[in-house]
Amino acid sequence: MTIRYLLAAIGVVVLAGTAAAQGTAPTSGKRVRRLLIHNATVVDGNGTPASGPKDIVVENNLIADVIPLDPVAMGRGGRGAAQADAVIDATGKYVLPGLINAHAHLQEERGGKPQPIEYELNIWLACGITTIRDVGSDTRRALELRRQSAEGEIAAPRIFVYPMFGRPRNAEEARARVRALKEMGADGIKILGIDRDTMAAMESEAHRLGLRIAHHAGVEETNAWDDINFGTTSIEHWYGIPDAAIEGGVQNFPSSYNYNNETDRFRYAGHLFREANPERLTKVLEGMVKANVAWDPTMDIYEASRDLQRAQTQPWFADYLHPVLEEYFKPNPANHGSYFIGWTSTDEMYWKENYRLWMAALRQFDRLGGLIGMGDDAGFIYQMYGFGLIRGMELHQEAGFHPIKIIQQATGNNAKILGQEERLGRVRAGFAADLIVVNGNPLENLKVLYPSGVDEIRNGKVVHTGGVEWTIKDGIPYHAPTLMARVKEIVAQARKK
Repeated sequence: MTIRYLLAAIGVVVLAGTAAAQGTAPTSGKRVRRLLIHNATVVDGNGTPASGPKDIVVENNLIADVIPLDPVAMGRGGRGAAQADAVIDATGKYVLPGLINAHAHLQEERGGKPQPIEYELNIWLACGITTIRDVGSDTRRALELRRQSAEGEIAAPRIFVYPMFGRPRNAEEARARVRALKEMGADGIKILGIDRDTMAAMESEAHRLGLRIAHHAGVEETNAWDDINFGTTSIEHWYGIPDAAIEGGVQNFPSSYNYNNETDRFRYAGHLFREANPERLTKVLEGMVKANVAWDPTMDIYEASRDLQRAQTQPWFADYLHPVLEEYFKPNPANHGSYFIGWTSTDEMYWKENYRLWMAALRQFDRLGGLIGMGDDAGFIYQMYGFGLIRGMELHQEAGFHPIKIIQQATGNNAKILGQEERLGRVRAGFAADLIVVNGNPLENLKVLYPSGVDEIRNGKVVHTGGVEWTIKDGIPYHAPTLMARVKEIVAQARKK
């Protein structure tokens, strides 16, 4: 018995339900005044279990209503389905908040060769990513893309721009640089390789001006203790956290080590967590929680270090890997992250252990009450845009997190890191209409989020299913398979050239 017949049997009136379910599907890339997502199972971004069926009403660019259709809710005064100008039938499908990529790069070239921005933007949307935090690209170009996205001129996620800060020579220059970025319209700042005195000055000025800070802490003077003391918003990746917990303060580098030699840099990065003192590491994590420093671990981007062959043979490369990006990935000292020259099974062994310890630290941070986000840092080290974020979700599951929690990390938690938790990252009335409709249950299998889909056995037959069907960003519905067909066409044309 369907839910509609059950409701009728108990005397509940369903308002325009049949008409709504049979409404006209939306046109990809075109906002309608009133969009209905009908009969969906919803996973909110707040860490609660799935619930449904529900109707989600979108008016222009906001979620206007979330309407339970189950008999219990109807008995409490709930309402039936609403009328709409266009309808997405989500029967048997899951609806999530739009995914947020907290560590992304807008890239129109790789290795000095042009790569169309449409390629990257389309994949992000097709993977269900409705928001990105751009942490270091051409700032003026990023600001223009942000404007175009906000005004609906291009098919793109909403964009938060965090320019690379650079290395000012003194505190005065640091404060002036912060003011200049604020005047340009930046949403925040990304710091990398910064000295302690200039970091203190820039963070003080950034807090005064309301700019958030993402810190890629490499092997440098500053580490997680500085983020704790100065009030950094989020630590990117992971180096600075175990680095702050090493006895004596310096990792045991060989005398030949050169940080600018990326094979050296990434080889010995794989030794870092094993050299951290566990008791000191706990104090670092406790300090981060107390100071409200979030952790965006980007677990996907280093996976090639522990399993190079897997990274080089990902199945979506066949149709969707742009030849410019493919060339950039190949081992080449001239390209950042293309460091696999003389990479050994011993290196992979160290990195496997590094991941084990890293995942344990992430679980401990969560138990202590820390805020964990998610980003992919794609466009480097064999990770493709969008696909990398979903792979990161799988790695968080390997780390021991429940899929409900993982979805929260990629939606509601990332919204908090951006300072946007009052309007992004939830399936809730009054929030921005950033939603994804998924062909499958991501709580059962996160792979259904990949736009390439999955194979399943149903009634003894292999059926290809999965993938995001619709990505609604700012109220504009985008048909994900159509976006990926365009990506495939872009790649095929580039390969012909």
